[in-house]
Amino acid sequence: MDQRISFVTLAVADVALSEQFYCGGLGWTPQMYVEGEVLMIRVGAHVVLSLWDRAAFEAEVGPIAGGAAGASGVPPVTLAHNVRTREEVDAILRRARELGAGPVTAGQEREWGGYTGYFADPDGYRWEIAYNPGEIGDLVLP
Repeated sequence: MDQRISFVTLAVADVALSEQFYCGGLGWTPQMYVEGEVLMIRVGAHVVLSLWDRAAFEAEVGPIAGGAAGASGVPPVTLAHNVRTREEVDAILRRARELGAGPVTAGQEREWGGYTGYFADPDGYRWEIAYNPGEIGDLVLP
């Protein structure tokens, strides 16, 4: 696994409000905006800030820590490492499992056309390992 981060994803309560704040208020330029779902902003040469609807985040990553009734769960942030092939996703997830990472979720096809899986570091932070075909995926690869 190369030493780099491709995406920082934050689970947000209101994507439209985030778009107003970051783009309308701070003047940042969206790379992709799907109303009610996700806002992606290029924040570095090969790094994207992804502001993702909280419910969609929880559906894919798991319940958010400290959410309703102080439930235990994952922090509302993920870090992503993008690769060029599905096979690379699987290889990195296998290596994470060998290192004792847990939980590790197997790579799977996503409704948006990519292929991703997750592992947790020793403190529970989730890393998404992703093959993301298309313009946004190409943007984050060196």
